[in-house]
Amino acid sequence: PGMDRNDARAVVDAAHQTCPYSKATRGNIEVEINLI
Repeated sequence: PGMDRNDARAVVDAAHQTCPYSKATRGNIEVEINLI
């Protein structure tokens, strides 16, 4: 809460690139990430 939307998106995108689950499924399943 209170974080700039662009900063929050950058954090979410970085987390998606380093997350072990994201790495394991990359290219195998379609992933949609929503920032709410």
